[in-house]
Amino acid sequence: MVAAGTVRQVVRNASVFDSAAGCMRPGSTIVIEGDRIAAVTQEPLQVDDAARVIDAGGRAVLPGLIDAHVHVVAASHDLVGLAMQPASLVTAQSSTILREMLHRGFTTVRDAAGADHGLRSAVERGIFEGPRLFIAGAPISQTGGHADMRPQGVKSREMFCSCAGLGLIGAIADGVGEVRRAVREQVRQGANQIKIMAGGGISSPTDPLEGTQFSMDELRAAVEEAEAANLYALAHAYSPRAVTRAVQAGVRSIEHGNLIDEATARVMKSHGAYLVPTLSTYAALADEGTRLGWSPAMLDKLQMVKDRGLDAVRIARAEGVPVVFGTDLLGHMHGRQPGEFGLRTAAMPPAEALQSATIVAARLMRQEGRIGQLVAGAWADLLVVDGDPMQSLAMLADPAQGIRLLMQGGRVVRDSLVA
Repeated sequence: MVAAGTVRQVVRNASVFDSAAGCMRPGSTIVIEGDRIAAVTQEPLQVDDAARVIDAGGRAVLPGLIDAHVHVVAASHDLVGLAMQPASLVTAQSSTILREMLHRGFTTVRDAAGADHGLRSAVERGIFEGPRLFIAGAPISQTGGHADMRPQGVKSREMFCSCAGLGLIGAIADGVGEVRRAVREQVRQGANQIKIMAGGGISSPTDPLEGTQFSMDELRAAVEEAEAANLYALAHAYSPRAVTRAVQAGVRSIEHGNLIDEATARVMKSHGAYLVPTLSTYAALADEGTRLGWSPAMLDKLQMVKDRGLDAVRIARAEGVPVVFGTDLLGHMHGRQPGEFGLRTAAMPPAEALQSATIVAARLMRQEGRIGQLVAGAWADLLVVDGDPMQSLAMLADPAQGIRLLMQGGRVVRDSLVA
């Protein structure tokens, strides 16, 4: 029975991407009731007169895409300057970033620090048009860690203050007690996952890229607090040592991980960890870092990692580590988000790259059966696209042309199919 007032839609003549199997199911029909998928079948189906029928014309139909490493508040590459902006302005700028992500086909994103529950609620209520938003709140950083953006010479811990909790400046915590408190605060603020800075970074001014951050006791405390709230921890880390320590402490995913080696990947595999490479941000910064005023030290760190990203993907795949789609773009560089597919297909086939942005991302986020799949019970998020995604993902690299219909939660966001 369909509940009174529930809209029924039927997508017929569809070649459905089975993200779990990594193959196409031609001649399929998708039945949508309200905001959920009711059925997906290759059997003949009688369509009632009340249903809205969408004829895919034999085209590929994909689950809505997932980007598992975004910063929707990063309206500028200048993270210190961003932290000085009023929360109202950051929010206004984020609304544009969210809308553009959705229109590229990303119906769900995992924000890897910066967004708050207010932005998530704005999307849920339809105030902002954007992807379904999973937030981390403030990243947890040690003094002098990757999210401690204070310039050298500044001693006060209160240089930055955003009462709304927006921005990429970290929650600075030293010692097990402070780390526990910082994680608990993110939980209190509605985080879906906890971000830990476990190693050095490119954009931070004072930490060595290959260094480790936090003691093992501190890392374990952060993971314990996340798990106590039925959440999980993700860790920013590049070097084999930083990645290994974070995984041994229990983090669920490694963000970036460009410098991993085979031994590190084996540790990740043994602990069930995921890798979330973010190749497009290094390509973007290599093109624009100097023009954007990045310091020589930051550009040197960028050079260390930008050519190792594909190697990390190949190593992870060879060792059986699940690889997830992420981008980590800032400011005007958000427009490069679809280019991540082209970078990844140099190291994996198109079907696997598409899985990394659908089912594998959903599994990482503990959302299997809800997002990243076209199955009964999942959110009705789907893309009708031109071309064969088993051969090429060019249609996703040019979403304005390649995506012919975009649906999120049963709502048609845009439609250029011929009636």
